[in-house]
Amino acid sequence: MKIILVSAVALIDVDGRVLLAQRPEGKSMAGLWEFPGGKVEPGESPEAALIRELHEELGIGTWKSCLAPLTFASHGYDDFHLLMPLFACRRWEGTPQSRENQALKWVRAGDLRKYPMPPADIPLIPILRDWL
Repeated sequence: MKIILVSAVALIDVDGRVLLAQRPEGKSMAGLWEFPGGKVEPGESPEAALIRELHEELGIGTWKSCLAPLTFASHGYDDFHLLMPLFACRRWEGTPQSRENQALKWVRAGDLRKYPMPPADIPLIPILRDWL
């Protein structure tokens, strides 16, 4: 089974809320909420991929030193296995804005379960909730 490496981030604002992005129509798992991030390209580190994805998807900039490894997800889907490190980030430049037609929402950690998420993201919720 093919392993897909995806890097994700819990962007945490000054009020302790986490940013979720809703997968837009036309993408797999459309309508589900997820932590921002994306696929790690060949030769790219998970941190570099995340910095690139945050710029492309949300128009913000951050630095490797601001990405704290928090946990990871390992989940088998029907046609691939997802390995996804989750980083926490409290410092970035700019205001997150939707650049890929995804809805964005700042959510308290205790409310994350109210949002339907891909199966790989669900086990990350209690870890993030306990950490915050």
